Amino acid sequence: MQESISKSEFKARALELFRMVETSGQAVIVTDHGKPTIEVKKFRPIARPPLEVLKGSAKEYSSPTDPVGIDDWAALS
Repeated sequence: MQESISKSEFKARALELFRMVETSGQAVIVTDHGKPTIEVKKFRPIARPPLEVLKGSAKEYSSPTDPVGIDDWAALS
């Protein structure tokens, strides 16, 4: 379960809370007038390289140099 703490208390105990998050991995929610505003959690790097994440997201154009007719543009209709 995530710990909740007010801004003023967070300011006074910031280093202690950073160490707690770092060692336990448990997130801390910082509140402003009782409303959650910030979540402090342990950094976890992306497990896959950026190019791996993008793989398969591009469309294949088999004939990119073919001419395009005016009837092919949906925005003009």
